[in-house]
Amino acid sequence: MNIQTAINKANLSLQKKNIKSANLDSEILMSNVIKKDRNYIILNLNKILSKKDLDYFNYLVKQREKGKPIAYLIGKKDFWKYEFEVSKDTLIPRPDSELIVEHLLEITKNKSKLNILDIGVGSGCLLLSVLKERTNFYGVGIDINQKCINICKKNTLNLNIFNRTKFFKSNIDNFNCGKYDLIISNPPYINKLDLQYLEKDVIGFEPKIALDGGLDGISVIRKVINKSSGLIKKNGKFFLEIAFDQKNKVTRLLKNKGFYINKILKDYSKNDRCIVCTKI
Repeated sequence: MNIQTAINKANLSLQKKNIKSANLDSEILMSNVIKKDRNYIILNLNKILSKKDLDYFNYLVKQREKGKPIAYLIGKKDFWKYEFEVSKDTLIPRPDSELIVEHLLEITKNKSKLNILDIGVGSGCLLLSVLKERTNFYGVGIDINQKCINICKKNTLNLNIFNRTKFFKSNIDNFNCGKYDLIISNPPYINKLDLQYLEKDVIGFEPKIALDGGLDGISVIRKVINKSSGLIKKNGKFFLEIAFDQKNKVTRLLKNKGFYINKILKDYSKNDRCIVCTKI
């Protein structure tokens, strides 16, 4: 079977499962299987696939039909300007989170040698994107999952910033290492009762521990704020990602812990997504 026929069959199969990006997904999976970019695929549609490649492609398509995200199937996801390895233990980086990187880089463009802490570092996409852009910044990432730490370390090697990073397996309550100029965190913030309403691609495959914010949605956020107030230097900046309906509750918590609210960043859907504040 040639590349075009295989992609066409996959496209139809995915469409029947209501996969909106069926054609694009088929091309991405094919690109991953034959280890060529999509331009090569377009120019070589008549190329005959080996049985091994065709079998593997069909296997990936079946997994995608079940809702497994493309990022987990190919083990990587583009974020900001870079490619990050991901696994079923890490949340998949979202384009909306790039707004955090963009604003952070904007306010630090005249800064040097800042120490950054990322709480719940996951794949490292936030912290490592910043470190790659700011070559004299240093970063520490913590996560309760050792497998996330391992993925992070791989990504630092891929981005050639390994010597400016440290990672610790720890929950936020037990972390007491250092003082930081800047803290970023994308903690679990979804109300436990609302998890069932997430898209099946998310709730069926992404790590629940990285999504579940407890019965009120802010149980982990509360811990992150409490601990960050002691880990951050005076006048240090704190970037905290939140759910669209948590701004008022979370800003009260921040103010009670001595933070001044600078800005609320909105995502591409114009929902509140990140609180930027300063320790006073």
